[in-house]
Amino acid sequence: MTGGPTSGASRLLRAGMGTAAVGLLLIYNSVGTGTDFGAEDGRPVPPAATASAVPGPAGAADADAASRTPALGRAKPTRLRIPQIAVDAPFTELTVNPAGQLDAPPPNDKNLVGWYRDGVTPGERGSAVLAGHVDTTTGPAVFLLLSFLQPGNKVEVSREDGTVAVFSVDSVETFAKNAFPDAKVYGRTPDAQLRLITCGGAYDKKQRDYLNNVVVFAHLESSHPG
Repeated sequence: MTGGPTSGASRLLRAGMGTAAVGLLLIYNSVGTGTDFGAEDGRPVPPAATASAVPGPAGAADADAASRTPALGRAKPTRLRIPQIAVDAPFTELTVNPAGQLDAPPPNDKNLVGWYRDGVTPGERGSAVLAGHVDTTTGPAVFLLLSFLQPGNKVEVSREDGTVAVFSVDSVETFAKNAFPDAKVYGRTPDAQLRLITCGGAYDKKQRDYLNNVVVFAHLESSHPG
């Protein structure tokens, strides 16, 4: 996952984001070989936190999910820990640039995780989205081993309010970037969930980009004081 030539900045993830939660609000992110990701093809950038924080009518399955662990209030993430793959990294807030693209984490810091500051915070109801490099021009990066996570592994997010949100991995899946399942990854959820995304698969020398995305799906299992 560290192979392949580099062009300019770092090799980043590319992920399409589709319908998030309410009405016409859509999510779209993509990270290519440059330093930005966002509405490169004219689709909207990620919506504000209220979008995926408001679920639609819940069926029995949704009600069960919503009640398994109460969602937390809004609080910015400060640190990500995934013991199984030796991740211990601070967060950087991702913003939208003048071109309408969501900036990626800085390519010169290999141990940094990005979170869109106007999106759902980890622990809130909805799908909080975290993005990280698999590698950079200088070598392996924070999400190098993301694809090795297994169901039941824990993901811990320290939050600005002093709580630690503990997520349990449900699945780890790989999707072709040209067939990214927007609704599955970014659709509304009745409970607090987490998506961790990075690049994966083969490296295309012509496109100077990886062909796939690795996505970790996880749900809030518990929380405790930091």
